[in-house]
Amino acid sequence: MSVSFTRRAMLTGLAAVASSPALAQAPIPFLPPRLRPDWRSPDAARLLIDGFDLRGQTVCAVGDVASGKILESVDGDTALPPASVAKAVTALYALDRLGPEHRFTTRIMARGEISNGILEGDLILAGGGDPLLSTDGLATLAANLKTEGLRELRGRFLVWDGALPYVSEIDSGQPDHVSYSPSVSGISLNFNRVHFEWVRGATGYTVTMDARTQRYRPEVATATMRVAARDLPVYDYHSRAQVDHWSVARSALGDGGARWLPVRRPALYAGDVFRTLARAHGLVLPAAEMTRDLPDGAETITLVNSPPLPEILQGMFKYSTNLTAEMVGMAATAADGQIPNSLGASARAMSDWAQTRGGDGMEFVDHSGLGGLSRVSPDSLVRLLAAAGRDGALRPLLKPFQATEAREQDPTISVDAKTGTLNFVSGLGGFVSTVDGRDLAFAIFSADLATRSQLGPDDRERPRGARSWNRRARELQRALLRRWATVYSSEQNPT
Repeated sequence: MSVSFTRRAMLTGLAAVASSPALAQAPIPFLPPRLRPDWRSPDAARLLIDGFDLRGQTVCAVGDVASGKILESVDGDTALPPASVAKAVTALYALDRLGPEHRFTTRIMARGEISNGILEGDLILAGGGDPLLSTDGLATLAANLKTEGLRELRGRFLVWDGALPYVSEIDSGQPDHVSYSPSVSGISLNFNRVHFEWVRGATGYTVTMDARTQRYRPEVATATMRVAARDLPVYDYHSRAQVDHWSVARSALGDGGARWLPVRRPALYAGDVFRTLARAHGLVLPAAEMTRDLPDGAETITLVNSPPLPEILQGMFKYSTNLTAEMVGMAATAADGQIPNSLGASARAMSDWAQTRGGDGMEFVDHSGLGGLSRVSPDSLVRLLAAAGRDGALRPLLKPFQATEAREQDPTISVDAKTGTLNFVSGLGGFVSTVDGRDLAFAIFSADLATRSQLGPDDRERPRGARSWNRRARELQRALLRRWATVYSSEQNPT
């Protein structure tokens, strides 16, 4: 799950920039609707960036999609953290390695003979790397087993998660309780999140931990919650006997509420939920056992497929889901049959892939951009995006980005892009169409790495000053986009 979208505030736009006292003396404090001669100066973009006085460093580049030529670059060879803009590279990597027709398959398999509705061997829930698998999908598999006539299991119930490497958490620097940094493996359920809900009653709190969707709410045994009489920490986590044990501070709960928590044992979580759903159809299964090796001789009984890859990627861009990026990226690395031994190894494989396609200066530590040690330069991303723009597969998947304030909407400027936000890091990369329809690829990265490096573990969820800093970075991005959309129109500056 990704909660990146929940951290984004509504941006105040260019009007706020123009009225800000700090920008009163800016060389280019705002963008008027018509072209000015000084906008075409080689220093215009740098003056615009300097005028915003954003603490840290901002680098950017813009290029022509048709020719691939970089039209303008401000420190474009400087690599900064891309945050979730990295997902654009992950999408291109997956489309190239897996193909747009690819679907992920989750199977129920049997090892042994089924006779008169009885399986004498093992039943296997086999994950296929589907990042969108939900409780609804498991319910379909359970119902299909009943249709196939399976009534009794006399062997083991196994969950195979070996299609991808196991990763305990996407970024170890994140707080334990944030659901956008769950575990990753070859099977995922509900974005590897468990739903925690609490209600205060006359004698205390009633809490539930379940794997809910709109249709189902099966409670789980692989994650527990205890209400503790303390103020801090709000959440505490430890693992024992293959169960995620959580506690929450009573003082933080109020009368009631709910939130998603990360799952650290995806295979056992999926097995736990499937047992409940199978039992509803009359099939009683033993406790799930995790296996990294798919048993020899196992045959498929029933399966469910994911949507096609482009639909998965479109959802990843819309909600910025980190788990989707990691699973799709590692699946792309494993497309040749060689499963990477770690998330870092898969990220390095994507870095190598990007560098062979003009992405010099790209170094990834993951596929989602959650890790702050990834580095991407604007020039390298623009080269990659321009090539993708000529192919036409990426832009329809990206989310529209509003380049102006709502009250100043300009229908002649069209932007489709991926945003990226970490504490004191802001990125934007994608495509902008100029006022006369010329397509450009662009990348903008801002980072205050000095301030970011000083954040302690308790500051990482809502550090002081991060929201206002990121808002200013978005305002600068909008200003650059409006300038580029005007200056680099075909009439004003033909290729």
